[in-house]
Amino acid sequence: MMRPKSQIVNLPVYQPGKPIEDVKRELGLDEVIKLASNENPYGPSPKVREAILKEMENLSIYPDGGAVELTADLADFLGVNTDQIIFGCGSDEIIALIARAFFVPGDETIMADQTFSVYKSNSDIEGAVSIEVPLADGKHDLDAMLAKVSDRTKIIWICNPNNPTGTILSEQEMTAFLDKVPADVMVILDEAYCEFVTDPSYPNGLQFLEKYPNVVVLRTFSKIYGLASLRIGYGVARPEIIKLINKVREPFNTTRAAQAAAKAALKDQEHVSNCRKANAAGIVQIQEAFDRLGLKYFPAHGNFIMVDVGKPGAEVFDSLLRKGIIVRAGHSKYPTFIRVSVGTEEQNKAFIHALEQVLNEEKAHA
Repeated sequence: MMRPKSQIVNLPVYQPGKPIEDVKRELGLDEVIKLASNENPYGPSPKVREAILKEMENLSIYPDGGAVELTADLADFLGVNTDQIIFGCGSDEIIALIARAFFVPGDETIMADQTFSVYKSNSDIEGAVSIEVPLADGKHDLDAMLAKVSDRTKIIWICNPNNPTGTILSEQEMTAFLDKVPADVMVILDEAYCEFVTDPSYPNGLQFLEKYPNVVVLRTFSKIYGLASLRIGYGVARPEIIKLINKVREPFNTTRAAQAAAKAALKDQEHVSNCRKANAAGIVQIQEAFDRLGLKYFPAHGNFIMVDVGKPGAEVFDSLLRKGIIVRAGHSKYPTFIRVSVGTEEQNKAFIHALEQVLNEEKAHA
């Protein structure tokens, strides 16, 4: 057998949310609600379907490797130049490309100890040393992260809102942090859930690009735009950084259908606004139920909530699964928590009802 890179031998494989089809088959259920992967329960704009159907005629033609039309539309929408944007197969790929472009073995990289796992896995693959800093009340501890910066630090990863806790860093907090980060240390600001945030203290990461040349902003069409299955995300940074990342990008890393869908989705901001409002109402609906049940949770700013169920999260996950509700558990630093995505009003009701049943059953057996 061929010998792999030493740094990947013990690398865990990313575990996505359990598929609906698997749960139906394994447990013999007819109805299953998936609230595990922070998907948009309302789906994409109706304009997306039209755009994809038009692209069916072009399936034999390679996509535009540079996504020129989509880049122009997005640059205009964001108020940046076209040479500041790079697209990927989800923002996950941009993370992998950044790691490939900038890390050499022995570099150090700093991240929270409970955040999007892809930062660490891609850093590990490239031989970088991952320094994980504990969250403080579910939030990035920016001062503690700064204290870990050394001459070997290459990249700092900030997820805002943070996945899985859903907490945010304010504009004031981010500005104070960026003022202290050395200019030769890149800061990756992952804003995959930014369109859901309604808190006025939350910053638009793009505003940092002019003053801080070391900032890269990541966003995606997977979440509020509802294009998760088409896998298209993007990064925004100074042109010189984008040029370097582009050097390690595969030629046709986004499809024609994904580009067409993203262009159509971008033009329907009314749909985005409606999804944001519905998500905010769903957060209130779920949090009110948690309050009634006496459960503690982190303030939610994305389209998911992380709640302390007071017992092993894996057990509650399994009990909910048997009632046809898929959530997420297994967070190493928060073993008694589960993360639930915000669904439609009816989906949220079903989750709340099932959770109440599970907790009452646990009490009855105690």
